[in-house]
Amino acid sequence: MLHELVTSVQAILGDNFIAAYLQGSFAVGDWDTHSDVDFAVAVDHEVSETHLAALQSMHARIYDLDSNWAKHLEGSYFPRETLRHDDPSRTPLLYLDNTSRELVRSDHDNTRVVRWVTREHGIALAGPDAHGLIDPVTADDLRQEVLATMRNWAQQVLANPDQMDNRWYQPFAVLSYCRMLHTLHTGRVGSKPAGAQWAISALDSRWADLIKRAWEERPNPSLKVRQKAEPIDFTRTLDFIKYALAVSQQYASAQP
Repeated sequence: MLHELVTSVQAILGDNFIAAYLQGSFAVGDWDTHSDVDFAVAVDHEVSETHLAALQSMHARIYDLDSNWAKHLEGSYFPRETLRHDDPSRTPLLYLDNTSRELVRSDHDNTRVVRWVTREHGIALAGPDAHGLIDPVTADDLRQEVLATMRNWAQQVLANPDQMDNRWYQPFAVLSYCRMLHTLHTGRVGSKPAGAQWAISALDSRWADLIKRAWEERPNPSLKVRQKAEPIDFTRTLDFIKYALAVSQQYASAQP
């Protein structure tokens, strides 16, 4: 599936293609059968409308391959200068969401976290090592972005909790806040399982059962997104998010 993806992208983009990388859980080494296949494609300049149409057809074809992984590709196309360094304006990129067959414009991957993972752990599927294309991302830069993400996400969820009331979103939120706290602690980006394991041992023990159940809920997300969350876990997740924000304050004091 990855061979078909990369060779097709190269054929479509021609001289505009620079490199393709695996990032995310496959790059950091903690993937399992429920992981997304996160990728990043570096291009010399913005993709033309003609090439975009060809990419759309190609991604739809890849989605229909006889491979479960083909339906769980997720990634973005980065122009060279956008990929190189932090982009405070979060310019939307051509982005393929997990379980989607169509590219859209999104800032989902235009983050320091994705740059750090791609630079430090990215697996080059074609093209040069990512160190030559991406400037270093410091631990403080990572912490600053993660703190902002934790606060902004919490504000949205706490203002409208019903959006989290399903068996996919509720455990996803728990595991994501564990992972973000882990990044604050280490200054590095780890996987969801690493974040969950760290949180069980490092955080207040009253959250351990909630975190363990969140991990057990990962299979079959397309089914669980249509099912209501367990009421007790839903309420406790809201409390866990508030707890995570309180824990994060020790790192906020060190930020400029």
